[in-house]
Amino acid sequence: MSRITGLVRELLVASTFGASAMTDAFNVAFRIPNLFRRLFAEGAFSQAFVPVLAASKAQHGEQATKLLIDKVATLLAWALVATCVVGVVLSPWLVWAMASGMQKDPRGYSAAVFMTRFMFPYIGFMSMVALASGVLNTWKRFAVPAATPVLLNVAMISAAWLLAPWFKTQGIEPIYAMGVGVMVGGILQLSIQVPVLRRMGLLPRVALRWTGIKGAWQDPGTRHVAKLMVPALLGVSVAQISLVINTQIASHLPTGSVSWLTYADRLMEFPTAMLGVALGVVLMPQLAAARASGDSDQYSALLDWGLRIVVLMSVPCAIGLLIFAKPLVAVLYHYGAFTAVDVQQTTLALMGWGAGLVGIVAIKVLAPGYYASQDIKTPVRIAVVVLVITQLLNIALVPLFKHAGLSLSIGLGALINATWLLIGLLRRGSYRPEPGWWVFVLQVLAGSALLVIYLLWAANAFAWIELRSESLKRIGLLAVLMAGAGVVYLGAVWAAGLNPRQFLRR
Repeated sequence: MSRITGLVRELLVASTFGASAMTDAFNVAFRIPNLFRRLFAEGAFSQAFVPVLAASKAQHGEQATKLLIDKVATLLAWALVATCVVGVVLSPWLVWAMASGMQKDPRGYSAAVFMTRFMFPYIGFMSMVALASGVLNTWKRFAVPAATPVLLNVAMISAAWLLAPWFKTQGIEPIYAMGVGVMVGGILQLSIQVPVLRRMGLLPRVALRWTGIKGAWQDPGTRHVAKLMVPALLGVSVAQISLVINTQIASHLPTGSVSWLTYADRLMEFPTAMLGVALGVVLMPQLAAARASGDSDQYSALLDWGLRIVVLMSVPCAIGLLIFAKPLVAVLYHYGAFTAVDVQQTTLALMGWGAGLVGIVAIKVLAPGYYASQDIKTPVRIAVVVLVITQLLNIALVPLFKHAGLSLSIGLGALINATWLLIGLLRRGSYRPEPGWWVFVLQVLAGSALLVIYLLWAANAFAWIELRSESLKRIGLLAVLMAGAGVVYLGAVWAAGLNPRQFLRR
């Protein structure tokens, strides 16, 4: 539901605002608090906090773990207050560091600075959401954390649909409505977590006095989380540095490049979130618990289960993004202000993402294999080297493919990263593949071969449909063809002897 509403959100934004200097400004402004959120909240904090929380729950019981949650929440809350104040003050420098090329359009640059200042407190709400989600996931309450992004999408849809037209009538820049939607969405996401935590007796108590803050810092558990956050922060920083570099490069490319990459990224995130993020969220506490109890067989079996799902589902998704990219982009985005040129450029960016989709999804399963063992340094070292490789690929690919070279470089870098993580787990003996992998791979390849043939035919089926008319007919045909793709692929692997339902039993 999160990805479906996210897709509706992007479709509405694309048709309302298209791809322009102002949409580039919003996307840059939104990326800045998101960057810090991924650095300090969903990234380094979650990677350090969840394994320690799971180990504490398994070894010391729920009462001691509740005290740990309170102390971690205290330090996080005060750190966020300081971060948000500094971020609002430094917004002009942050925008320049992220996308200095936007200065070629002073109006867009000024809008980016204004929206960055307005949206920067979003990091505070989302960081506390990350803490709450970590607690709920550790207690195996996955539904609420998984559903909270729907609220952000609903808020942004409402902003684009209702608030932007009203802003226009009042003489206010319509794109500013999206900033309001982001902030409302952040408040809603945190608000929905609070009652659930209260019912479970796990709602954190944040200390307001200096003695409470000092006591939280001196606690061995919080110090352990902070100690783990240092290498985790470096590791997450590598990915975010790559994002900053790519945004900076895109800002110097033709106007609209940042937006084309963003629209393509939303389609790529659909399989990434439904497969990689979902698997990572479920596996992290289970792997940490297995490691804490010394059950190496269960630890390895969980990794094997996750990787088989990655191969089974991400391979056909990657094929779809490579072969069926243009029909997807045209049917979903080609309305209103979104032009035929935008369709073509977004398609190229999406194909770049598709080339590395398997690696992007696999990392979400392989990296928790290290984090659950509280080994964050190894993924960091790998990420640093991959960052260098990615930028070398940018040097070679961007002059040839412009903005699409940026997405292709990240995709190829993700494949290298995932392969390296896998080799590391195999060498240390943490992951021992269960029997039947070669047969399984052949079954997936057989299904994929038929899927390629089907999608090539399906892409040609769009040739007789005029892209700017009969939108309902296009949407209906897309739904039928995509359903057919699912039947062809799953039917082929089933005919080859593989029953996909077997993966649900674990």
